[in-house]
Amino acid sequence: MRQLSLLLAIHQHRSLRKAADQIGLTQPAATKMLQEMEEIVGLKLFDRLSRGLRATTYGEVLTRYAQGVFSDLGGVRDELLAIQSGNIGKIRIGAIMAPTPQLLSNTLIQLKKKHPRLAPNIQIDTSDVLITALLQDRLDVAIGRVPDNWDSRELVFEPIAEEALSIVASPSNPEVRNRKVTLHGLMAYPWILQAHPSPMRKVIELLFMEAGLALPINILETSSMLLTSSLVRQSDMLAVMPTLVAQHYEERKTLGIVPLKIKRQIAPFGIITRKGRILSPATQVFIQEIHSMHAQG
Repeated sequence: MRQLSLLLAIHQHRSLRKAADQIGLTQPAATKMLQEMEEIVGLKLFDRLSRGLRATTYGEVLTRYAQGVFSDLGGVRDELLAIQSGNIGKIRIGAIMAPTPQLLSNTLIQLKKKHPRLAPNIQIDTSDVLITALLQDRLDVAIGRVPDNWDSRELVFEPIAEEALSIVASPSNPEVRNRKVTLHGLMAYPWILQAHPSPMRKVIELLFMEAGLALPINILETSSMLLTSSLVRQSDMLAVMPTLVAQHYEERKTLGIVPLKIKRQIAPFGIITRKGRILSPATQVFIQEIHSMHAQG
C-alpha cells in the first residue's frame, strides 16, 4: 500500500521530491521504493525528465489500478460505517436520458420507500461520459449503452430495453399536426442534434442518408435535454429525443411530437458495471429494483 501511495503521489505531482513529502518519506527512500516497484513488475513505470517524472504507458496502467484499490478501500470504509448505523450505504448512479422519466424515477422512488437511509447520487449524461466515470471509479453503476468504438473488456453489460426516437417541436409548430409531414419538408427548420459520437446522432444521419438527403445546414449541437427542450419550446427548432422522454414532455404539453416515424432504433441500453468488481449491497439492491420495475412495464 505504501508503494501504491507513492505511485499515486508521483502521478499527481510529477515530482519525486513532492511525492516523497506527501507520504512522509525522504527523497532517497522514495527513489529506492520506486526502483523496487519497477523491479517487481519488470517494467519502466516513469520516464525521468529534466522537469520531473512522466508516467510511461505501464505506469499509467498501474496508476489506474492503484486508484481503483484506494477507491475500493474508501468504499469499504463508508459501507462498513453505513451498515453499522443501519444504513445500506451510498450509491453513485449514472444514467442516460431515456430511462430517466419513468424507469429510473420509479426505481428511485421505490428504493427510497424501502430503504429511506439509502443515499443515491445521480448523474445524467451521455453513455461515453458515464462509462469514463465508471472506469475511473466515480460511478458504481451506469444505465446506458457501450458505444461501438469502446473497448468493452473491462465492462459487464446487461441489456434492458431498446430505445425508440421521436422528432419533437414546440406544441404550436404546425408540423405537430401535419399528418402528411415528410423529412424533406422538415429540412427548412433549424435542428438540435447531439454531437458525435452519440448513437442518436448516428441514427439521424442514417435517416437522412437513406432518404437521399443531406443533413440540414442549420444545426445546433448539445447533449443537454433540458436545454434542448427549452430551446424547442420557445422557437421553431426541431430536435430528436428518446420517445419515452418526448412522451413525458408531450403529456405535460411542453413539447409536441412530430408524426414522422423513425424506424431505426438505437441499440439497447442496459445496466453497466465494471468487470471483476464486487458490487456493494446498495448497488445490488438498486439493480434488483430496476429489474423489478422493468418487469412491471
